[in-house]
Amino acid sequence: QVQLVESGGGLVEAGGSLRLSCAASGSSFSINVMGWYRQTPGNQRELVARITSGGSVNYADSAKGRFTISRDGAKNTVYLQMNSLKPEDTAEYYCNAGLMRNSWYFEVWGQGTLVTVSS
Repeated sequence: QVQLVESGGGLVEAGGSLRLSCAASGSSFSINVMGWYRQTPGNQRELVARITSGGSVNYADSAKGRFTISRDGAKNTVYLQMNSLKPEDTAEYYCNAGLMRNSWYFEVWGQGTLVTVSS
């Protein structure tokens, strides 16, 4: 079993910053890609940012210039530094990992961490 453990959500005022962390634990896997998605009630989960094992990154337009995704390969951990937060960033944030085990590709989701940005 592979698990993703998220941390770092919370309440912050508009203009503030938060740093989310997501650590993958388990055995016999390699990471292809890790990323962050977010979801608000009644809406679909949407990509915020993701980073591949090779270091390539993708950001949603809403995250560009404000959020930075990074990874620590040795710790199987991905981080999302969120600056200049806006009330519209309020959402449940989910970590996602695309993994390989014995030539099989599979995805794992974290439980989610709530980010609330007050105006």
